Amino acid sequence: MPIEHEAKILGIDPDTIERRILELGGNNHGERFMRRYVYDITPSDESRWIRLRDNGNSVTLAVKEITSDAIDGTHEVEVTVDDFAATNSLLGILGFTPKSYQETKRVSFTLDNAQLELDSWPRIPPYLEIEAPTKTDVIRIAELLGYSESDLTGENTIKIYARHGIDLNTLPELRF
Repeated sequence: MPIEHEAKILGIDPDTIERRILELGGNNHGERFMRRYVYDITPSDESRWIRLRDNGNSVTLAVKEITSDAIDGTHEVEVTVDDFAATNSLLGILGFTPKSYQETKRVSFTLDNAQLELDSWPRIPPYLEIEAPTKTDVIRIAELLGYSESDLTGENTIKIYARHGIDLNTLPELRF
């Protein structure tokens, strides 16, 4: 499975981050409302799951696997599909029942060959996700923004919610 090189910066101020990205020559690609279904591959195995996501401009189906909380600890295989509801139905026919439905808002940026996502999830503060071709690139972009490697986390969303006392696995719906 291909490795994703990504990390999150928690505790950010969205306006400050956006301004800094643009000052550094980054491009704002707009805000999107996103929705997703998450399915267990194997019940109680939180290290691998299926995600069906409507990105606001495309629909993707992915298998995600977390091997560690490191910048290079996430592996993903993703394909584009053309219909959110039909793909959910197809997964149901194959025996997968959504464990949860989740909504997010995302403002996307590019900066020096990196994708930056300002993510807003219900009930927790927004955070910035940096995805780049290599771990070194992720760290370099964070440093351009004024953060150090120690400010980065590879924790998945379940662990970020846990930081706020919320067990994401017990929420069948997460809406704004």
